[in-house]
Amino acid sequence: MITRFAPSPTGPLHLGHAFSAILAHDLAQASEGRFLLRIEDIDHTRAKPEWEALIYEDLHWLGLTWEEPAIRQSDRTDAYMQALEDLWDRGLLYPCHCNRKDIQEAISAPQEGVIPVYGPDGIVYPGTCAVRLDRPGPKATLPSGVPLRLDMSAATANTTNLSFTETGASPARQSGIIPVSNQYLRAAVGDIVLSRKDFLGSYHLSVVLDDALQGVTDVIRGQDLFEATKIHVLLQNLLGLPTPIYHHHRLIRDESGKRLAKRDDARAIRQYRADGFSPKDIRAIVGLA
Repeated sequence: MITRFAPSPTGPLHLGHAFSAILAHDLAQASEGRFLLRIEDIDHTRAKPEWEALIYEDLHWLGLTWEEPAIRQSDRTDAYMQALEDLWDRGLLYPCHCNRKDIQEAISAPQEGVIPVYGPDGIVYPGTCAVRLDRPGPKATLPSGVPLRLDMSAATANTTNLSFTETGASPARQSGIIPVSNQYLRAAVGDIVLSRKDFLGSYHLSVVLDDALQGVTDVIRGQDLFEATKIHVLLQNLLGLPTPIYHHHRLIRDESGKRLAKRDDARAIRQYRADGFSPKDIRAIVGLA
């Protein structure tokens, strides 16, 4: 078993991060496997060196060890570019010039009163740029400085029987073999962004490439990413990558039942450290004592 913890250095780690990291670490140790760390700093507009340093400090304080060195997504841009060029050359990507306002207007204007469909990435893109008359052909050069979307209809044209193995607890309490239907991908996911204007790549693209590079066999992460896994299975299929086993765990919530976020600094690991808590206390708080 090879597991990983892949935080983004955009804020302090909180109890939810601790739970996920400890769980992945303990599962790997119990199977005499390997636990890896990956720093997901692809979004250079938000990632900061001081947050990355704090990640290492917090994890070491929790008693976790990993194979050195940890890989950083900012060192992997060549791999992301190669994958984008592959998808572009196959006619599976197109440039998108829409901003959020354009998307909202396109959704509401044609059919007033119709409730927008929300998928793993938010509102499902209405396909405005997919039907532009000036859409480049597959032999055109991959454009830069513009968002690139996956043409979901083209991407699913030749895919059948996609699925993944779930060993955790999905939001719908599903486990076992989870099917990924083309109908779901087209209607509930749509043409997702695979590379952004401000930085190369996207979470969906980078995570499947990085998991494959590190040989991750078991992905341990929160239930909030369960639906996104269906996107990842599709990308793995398109790029010829293996599909790991997935374990989506429960989320750590506050007293009101709200999922923790990095803005909840009162529950940051660094604050618990400052208040005199021990790593054993943290394990007890998140239910891993």
